[in-house]
Amino acid sequence: MYLEFYGLSETPFSPTPDPKFLFQSSRHREALAQLIYGIRERKGFIVLTGEIGTGKTTLLRTLLERLDDEHPVAYVHNSSLPWEGMLEYILHDWGVKTIGTSQAQRLVDLNEFLIEQHRLGRSPVLVIDEAQNLSIESLEAVRLLSNFETTQAKLLQILLVGQPELRDKLNAFELRQLKQRIALRCHISPLGPEEARQYIRHRLRVAGATDAGIFTDGAVQRITEYSRGIPRVINTLCDHCLISGYADSKRRIDVRMVEDAIEYLEDGERPRWKRRAQARLTPSPQWVWAARGGVAALVVALLAMMIFAVNSVGWLP
Repeated sequence: MYLEFYGLSETPFSPTPDPKFLFQSSRHREALAQLIYGIRERKGFIVLTGEIGTGKTTLLRTLLERLDDEHPVAYVHNSSLPWEGMLEYILHDWGVKTIGTSQAQRLVDLNEFLIEQHRLGRSPVLVIDEAQNLSIESLEAVRLLSNFETTQAKLLQILLVGQPELRDKLNAFELRQLKQRIALRCHISPLGPEEARQYIRHRLRVAGATDAGIFTDGAVQRITEYSRGIPRVINTLCDHCLISGYADSKRRIDVRMVEDAIEYLEDGERPRWKRRAQARLTPSPQWVWAARGGVAALVVALLAMMIFAVNSVGWLP
């Protein structure tokens, strides 16, 4: 809608986790480096946490892009599945053919697959997103998968990704064995004020913007304050500002436009000043009905005059 107006080649603030748009803050760089290190060094269990909207999934997609063929990945994004369904999903993702339907047989098939991958010099990676939703029983079952190992190395690397509640769940007494096996913990915090400013300009630049001043400094500051450094909130607010700016033919997004977008996002209504301006331009219902009544009366009067004129000259029998 607004791409050509602002000189963009693609949408800069799309909600999809496109690795191309990853902004590597100091926290993101550190987390990505730890994840790559943990997987390549076969550390076993790794945990990545972060608040909603801080970019965990985008970081995860970037990680998966950087892993080579030596690390075949099974990616579970539906953590609400029961363990039996999750195990079936994992095997399907790796293309493992099972000869039975029992859980024991599936675990045997998985073990044979992992041994074969190890023989080929590969180290499979299991990624479970939204892991805070896993039950205690499912997390314990995941722990048991880490028992697949040789005397020299772990056959399977497991990455649990989730919200901060995952850390609390892993502290449960029932999961003390799993907690002891976690080799690396990574956490993504919200962006700081300067990082949020750089984030906005980074996404505009990746989207093809040649004008670095589409958002004024004041607008960027207000977006940073409102979003509290959460990238997903920044994306939503910036996208709405660009839509509104395009609709109003504004080449610059200023503070007032940001405030309007915030009001719309919170209330679902247009800003009050825009509603008042629209009201001044729109006739009230009373005037509309009065005007309609006047037109109707005029039509009736004209018809009556025509009938009277026809009767007067004797054109009607």
